[in-house]
Amino acid sequence: MNHKDRFYATIAHAPVDRPASWLGLPVPAAEPGLKKYFGVNSIDELKKVVNDDIYPIEVPYNFPPFNHIACAFNFAKISHNDTPDNRTLTAPGFFEDYNDPTDINRFEWPDPAVYLDREESKRRAKAVDKNYARMGILWSAHFQDACSAFGMEHALTVMLTNPDMFKAVINRITEFYLKANEIFFEATKGFLDVILIGNDFGCQTGLMVDPDLLREFVYPGTRILIDQAKSYGLKVMHHSCGSIFPIIDDLIRLGADIIHPIQALAHDMDAPKLKAAFNRKVAFCGGVDAQYLMVNGTPADVSKKVSELVEIFNTGLIISPSHEAILPDIPPANIEALFKTLNRIL
Repeated sequence: MNHKDRFYATIAHAPVDRPASWLGLPVPAAEPGLKKYFGVNSIDELKKVVNDDIYPIEVPYNFPPFNHIACAFNFAKISHNDTPDNRTLTAPGFFEDYNDPTDINRFEWPDPAVYLDREESKRRAKAVDKNYARMGILWSAHFQDACSAFGMEHALTVMLTNPDMFKAVINRITEFYLKANEIFFEATKGFLDVILIGNDFGCQTGLMVDPDLLREFVYPGTRILIDQAKSYGLKVMHHSCGSIFPIIDDLIRLGADIIHPIQALAHDMDAPKLKAAFNRKVAFCGGVDAQYLMVNGTPADVSKKVSELVEIFNTGLIISPSHEAILPDIPPANIEALFKTLNRIL
């Protein structure tokens, strides 16, 4: 099977030569160590060496200083280190001082058509070998951005005390992503297979927000974003860190094809429980613990875990670290062990 065939078969719960894999997104600080260990000059070369299956395509969003669509809104009222890898939702936000839904027009909303590079989007997507599963990294984190718009603690209070205000802000954010995503989808039409979107709904032990609140305030935007991607014939990987077992059925109903990243040490997110509860209802991506195992374990420990996951999910699970970001504290030898174990199955 080629990479794309393996990806589609895995998420369809069809027979595979081995489950599909995804390396994830190495952060810049992790790249030198990975390149040196594997003897490569780029992450592209690394993906070939480890025989990875999914190729991520980042949205080219030219909005200084961070030039990343996840940092498209300058909501923070104070200066802080809000880079894509270090952004915070807790700083006081612009809308902390406003209570009337009409006040959303006081914010200078960015126009994605100004900053999203159509030609570069197409170039990036066309440059990827068509045998990979090509995944647009869109994020479209409308809930997290709404939290940032007020400051997280205040945002969750506004959700309860002034629901119209919260809805006005999150709906406006959703409109931004719908426009941005349409530009990206049109530019990459025919060169994309799947997208990654999502918000973090969970912490280590449970949900951060009551499911009924998510259903009222967040899921309407999620449904529209998923429906938009499906209208372009794309599969949807929905991301949420943490313990999200109680809302996985919701995400399935909203149209998610793949749930990412199975934070392995979070409550109720162990692979046997997920397989028993959701077998053939949805595919998963992740499962190889990146909180402890990938950081502190040995290559033998990682290999054992991958073998266990393949035994539980011989298909239906894209094997990947349980966090999309590959951080510098993960020894490259453990990345090697993950992929060597998978490739031995072939």
